Amino acid sequence: MHKLKHFASAFCLFVLVYTSNAQLSFSHELGVIAGPVQFRSDYGIRDNPKTNFGNMGYGIGIVHYLNFSYSADCNCYTTDTYFNDHFKLRNELSYNRTNLEHFGKWVDPSKQSERAKQLRGHKGVAKNLDIGTQLEFFPLSIRDFQGFAYSFAPFISLGIHYTYFTPEVSTTYENPNQDAIGDVTDASNFYPLWDPGSVDASPGSTWSLVTSIGVRYKLTKVSDLMLDLRGQYYFNSDWVDGLNHQLDSNKHNDWLLWLNVGYIFYLD
Repeated sequence: MHKLKHFASAFCLFVLVYTSNAQLSFSHELGVIAGPVQFRSDYGIRDNPKTNFGNMGYGIGIVHYLNFSYSADCNCYTTDTYFNDHFKLRNELSYNRTNLEHFGKWVDPSKQSERAKQLRGHKGVAKNLDIGTQLEFFPLSIRDFQGFAYSFAPFISLGIHYTYFTPEVSTTYENPNQDAIGDVTDASNFYPLWDPGSVDASPGSTWSLVTSIGVRYKLTKVSDLMLDLRGQYYFNSDWVDGLNHQLDSNKHNDWLLWLNVGYIFYLD
């Protein structure tokens, strides 16, 4: 984890220094993205298909690109360097939301123990507002793609996002030994093998590492379609979903997969 943090810091410093000192001319692109999100959290069973496909939500966002291959100042191509012709800087403001519940063998309808009922009654919502930057690498020439030399331009990206999370937690479990029904502040309403305090819907913030692979399709001279598959791993928090139990299966912080489709428009 510490190595990832150091790498992320070094990556951000590289992007900041290189783009501020070496790239004096650029143009802008603006777009919208949307698509399904698969939130990998402490709900359900890790790496279980029912859990992964059951805990799916959606994400939407606005993206802004710095295109270093073309200059808006002169309506002309910039200096023909490898960086200018193969990299773009992507800035993003996005939001994702996922309803969460427990899936798998421990909540099978055949199980009627109090523990099973507690898990079945426990629900949550992951709600995250993201802002961040990614550096996108295009193996093929960006200039050639803009000039219709080919219709598809694959890319990979790496970046850092800041996330503000506001999870929700609820339970329908009716504790026979308590007057309060479905009280999210009462640990006895939740799975008893979790440590006290494992359920907490307090808002918070964290940094995350974002990486993706995708492709652009050239629609017109000034517009593209984009398909992008993203993985996002939250660095310092396992509370993004409002649950942080201490069982052996809790080996990773929260993370997500997001398959989004976007429409990109060239402003200059």
